[in-house]
Amino acid sequence: MSVVILDYGSQYTRLIARRIRELRAYSVILPGTASLERIRAENPQAIILSGGPASVFDPSSPRPAPGVLEQGWPTLGICYGMQYLAQHYGGRVERAGRREYGKASLVFHSGPLFAGLEGELQMWMSHSDAVTELPLGWSVIARTEENPVAAIAAPDGRTFGVQFHPEVVHSPKGMQVLENFLKLAGVTRDWTPQHTLESLVADIRARVGDEKVMLAVSGGVDSSTLALLLAQAIGDRLTAVFVDHGLLRLGERLEVEQALSPLGQALRVVDASGQFLAALQGVTDPEQKRKIVGREFIRVFEREARQLSSQGYRWLAQGTLYPDVIESAGSGEGSANIKSHHNVGGLPEDLQFELLEPFRYLFKDEVRELALLLGLPEPIRMRHPFPGPGLSIRILGEVTPHKLDILRRADDIFISSLRDWNLYDQVSQAAAILTPIQSVGVIGDERSYGYVLGLRAVSTVDFMTADWARLPLDFLDEVARKITRQVPEIGRVVYDITSKPPATIEWE
Repeated sequence: MSVVILDYGSQYTRLIARRIRELRAYSVILPGTASLERIRAENPQAIILSGGPASVFDPSSPRPAPGVLEQGWPTLGICYGMQYLAQHYGGRVERAGRREYGKASLVFHSGPLFAGLEGELQMWMSHSDAVTELPLGWSVIARTEENPVAAIAAPDGRTFGVQFHPEVVHSPKGMQVLENFLKLAGVTRDWTPQHTLESLVADIRARVGDEKVMLAVSGGVDSSTLALLLAQAIGDRLTAVFVDHGLLRLGERLEVEQALSPLGQALRVVDASGQFLAALQGVTDPEQKRKIVGREFIRVFEREARQLSSQGYRWLAQGTLYPDVIESAGSGEGSANIKSHHNVGGLPEDLQFELLEPFRYLFKDEVRELALLLGLPEPIRMRHPFPGPGLSIRILGEVTPHKLDILRRADDIFISSLRDWNLYDQVSQAAAILTPIQSVGVIGDERSYGYVLGLRAVSTVDFMTADWARLPLDFLDEVARKITRQVPEIGRVVYDITSKPPATIEWE
């Protein structure tokens, strides 16, 4: 059972999926033009039509496949989705005389979609078109001072449209609107960590059977949690391979080996640093870096599989998450490939494994909930994410042993200082980025010319959106002083105050 979200290119579509899961209902994002058969395969209990940049009166605008809205599924249209519902059922949508963007107050709202909500409600608007004529039998259930049609309801009591975005934090009571829709739609609310764990174990056993699985493990929360999950599901038929690709942080290899020591003989550590650095030599394009790292990882796993078994391994397990899939492939009409991930868009075409990705439709915080159930140690469970391509994408430009050494030392000062100041657990991810820019400085009475280092720290729940962390100025001052004194190759330190969007969390 699921809530299917049809994506029409809104920047907020991922948030819709996340909010539905926070309400303990399973959600999945499909392209807005997905076929009826593809949607049926998800066994939907309800449909949500996302927002998007198109205008429904444009003949080329995306729309649901024929028959989707005739299945009787409870439906909620958000922004563009509401406008499409109005047009589809015989109403009229026109270019608004004035674009409504930002905070807006619902001066009127009524009906079961707004149950439990009293008084004036603040919601977030972002639209240039407006519903100017309702379909026959439909009613207005909310309006703002500028928009007389801010939400609509069909006569069936199960189909609704809202012009605002209930999924964003700027709509403080938006979660209640979404929860009311789930109740009206009769959506099953059993998406709990325990239910998820039981379902994943059953799915793995059904898919793998009595075959062996090789796990690509990094020591981060995703692959470490997956190691425990697979051990529970298939026991000694699991082999976990940790590859030191030479792109790790300072001391990270030893840290990973110690953290995964409970796996015993099931853990293999492979030093392939020379192989990866040779493949990256002279490469500056970040997409190419990711693809090279993805390719070389697979080559290592293939080699290990041949050495460990004359028959090889059919399955390669990875801790791929839903944001990885979304950013690498996009999901909706007009959605862009933001960046390839080494374990998604970066895999070679001649892959000799079948992929096993149990977390492919989970968000980071959902994996952390599973990790708690599986008994993963807290320092690993709450460890900041570290990209599979490692420091290769935190060095802008060509990756060299010299630059890796500089970045490792600077990064270690930043992360260690976060821990010393008890700030590490207050941010979701932190990184140092070595830029190719060099700037002039002065040390003593002499001119210096050193690299510019960027520091990045963000706060987020789902890693689909993120806000830059407001670290104390005294902390940043101390870190900058330590780095420039202890890593003399760095002459200037800057702090990134860009949120996601428009930026991504990583610089490459």
